[in-house]
Amino acid sequence: MEVAFVAPEEDPRLWLPGLRAALPSFGFHLWPEIPDPAAIEAALVAKPPAGSLARFPRLRLIQSLWMGVDGLLADPGLPRGVPLARVVDPGMLAAMSETVLARVLDWHRDLYRYRAQQRERVWRALPQRLAADRAVGLLGLGELGRQAARRLRELGFRVCGWSRRPKELDGVECFSGAQGLDALLAQSGALVCLLPLTDETRGILNARLFARLPQGACLVNVARGAHLVEADLLAALDAGRLAHAYLDVFETEPLPPQHPFWDHPGVSLTPHVAALTEPRTALPGVIRNLERAQRGEPPEAIVDPGAGY
Repeated sequence: MEVAFVAPEEDPRLWLPGLRAALPSFGFHLWPEIPDPAAIEAALVAKPPAGSLARFPRLRLIQSLWMGVDGLLADPGLPRGVPLARVVDPGMLAAMSETVLARVLDWHRDLYRYRAQQRERVWRALPQRLAADRAVGLLGLGELGRQAARRLRELGFRVCGWSRRPKELDGVECFSGAQGLDALLAQSGALVCLLPLTDETRGILNARLFARLPQGACLVNVARGAHLVEADLLAALDAGRLAHAYLDVFETEPLPPQHPFWDHPGVSLTPHVAALTEPRTALPGVIRNLERAQRGEPPEAIVDPGAGY
């Protein structure tokens, strides 16, 4: 099987040696140096140039090297009818749960407030609360949400979660649908967005949602920038409705130098690094899907284009 590596934002040196060692009979070709596009039957992709996959008329598998596939689905040149699989990477799942824990603990232990006090040279102890006193709400109970829920529960937090369809998780109060979202928000001292980006979730983090959170809640967005209405967040922070926001993703990336998030005292930001694909732990799943494609079997973690994930 001939495979195209169309991933300009991934280092092929971290992927191709392991792929070639595991699949010596496969041919791997690095975009844009593809000798015979008509021979390509699988494409490994991460932010491929728009329309690039249409060059391969015999594709049997499109394997994303990232978990998020909204960018791929938005490409009008994406070959329709070709199975699209997202990567399920244990290393990335671990990294995301670590990021969620770090943000929630920063809020829970008032570290963001102590940093502000340090800048002002203020020595003042703030009241301490137990993790059991806090409820953390998770928007999204997929692979990422389930892992984060487990780790938060281990620390003693009360965890609730919301998803499009009803789900059940041990020790997690689960909600779904519009009424379920209201119930989740009402008790979420910290709200973590781990949703896929779809037409239904675009702009979900807005003024109406913020108004339904407890006074002084915090927001953690590690999903997609388009989930957030940025002006609504700034208004909620300025009004004291939200205590703090931890943002890793933005509508425009890189974040423009003049953007108010850079200097806002209520915002802690990182440059879209909450969880990166780790080739060492992602390779086994990619290899399995290439072998399945060679045998004519459907891939693992196949994407439903209608649902958007």
